[in-house]
Amino acid sequence: MRRLPPLTAIEAFVQTARLGSVKAAADALALSSPALTRRIQSLERHVGVPLFERGHQSVRLNAEGARLLEDLGPALDALTLAIARAGDGAEALRLRLGVPPLFASYRLIPRLPDLRARHPDFHIELDTAPRAIARLDEDLDAAIVLRRSVDAGLYSRRIPAGGIVAIASPQMAARLKSPADLAGVDMLVHRDLPDAFDAWRVAAGVPELVPGEIDTFDSGQIMLGSAAQGLGVAFLFEAHFEGAADPRLVRLFDVVAESAYAYWFACRRPALERRPVKLFHDWLVTTLG
Repeated sequence: MRRLPPLTAIEAFVQTARLGSVKAAADALALSSPALTRRIQSLERHVGVPLFERGHQSVRLNAEGARLLEDLGPALDALTLAIARAGDGAEALRLRLGVPPLFASYRLIPRLPDLRARHPDFHIELDTAPRAIARLDEDLDAAIVLRRSVDAGLYSRRIPAGGIVAIASPQMAARLKSPADLAGVDMLVHRDLPDAFDAWRVAAGVPELVPGEIDTFDSGQIMLGSAAQGLGVAFLFEAHFEGAADPRLVRLFDVVAESAYAYWFACRRPALERRPVKLFHDWLVTTLG
C-alpha cells in the first residue's frame, strides 16, 4: 500500500489553494513562504504532477490541483473537526468568533444578554483582529465579515444591515438642505465599505457630486465620532446608525443606497456540526434575520 504524503504538505496545499496566495497561506500557517513552497513541492513530487499554475504574485490551481482540492478539502476539514471534538471532551459551549469591531459594538454585544439568558453556559470569545476568513483554519470557529461575497467552499449566510445612509452632526445637517449641498463637504468612508459614498450619491441623484476630501477610517466608532464633531459626513449602513443611538448624530435626507458589500456569517461547512457553532448560527439568524 502506497504511503500517504505528510499531513503538513496536504495542509499547505489546501490553504494555498483556498487563499490563492503563497504569502497569505504562509501567514495563516505561521510559516515562511519558502517553507510553505517546499511543502507544496513535496506533495507535487508525491502525486507526480504539478498542482498550480504559478504567476509572479499569485498561484492558481491547474486541472489536477482542482480535482485534488475537491477530494482533499472536505477530508482535511473533517479531520480538523474530529481533532477539535476530541479536544472539546464534552464539547463545552464556547465559540471563538472573529467579528468587526463596529458590528460587535452596535449589533452583537447589545443582544448577547438574550443569548446568555437562553443558554447560561454558552461563552463567546470575540476576536476583532483582521483576516478572520483565513483564520478559520487556525484559531477561529466562525466569523462575521464585511465583504462582497464569501468563498463558495465555505458555509455563509448574509446578515441584513439595511442600506447606506449619510450621517452627520445636527449642526452640519442644519446647513444642508439637499444632497447637492454636500458639494465641497468632507466625506468619511470606512476602509471595508469603500463603495459607500459613490453608491449614496448615485441613489441621491447627484452622481457627479464633488466632495471636499474623502477621509478613510479603519474604525467605525472613530468615524462616527468624527462625524459627531462636525468633521464630515459619514456613510455607513442603516444598522450602524441605529445601533449607535448617538444623539450627536442625525441621518441626512431620505436617501438609502444599496451597497455591493454586506455582512456575512461564515464557517467551514463541517463546523456547523459542532454544537456551539450551530447554536450561535441559529440564534443569530433568528435575532438578526
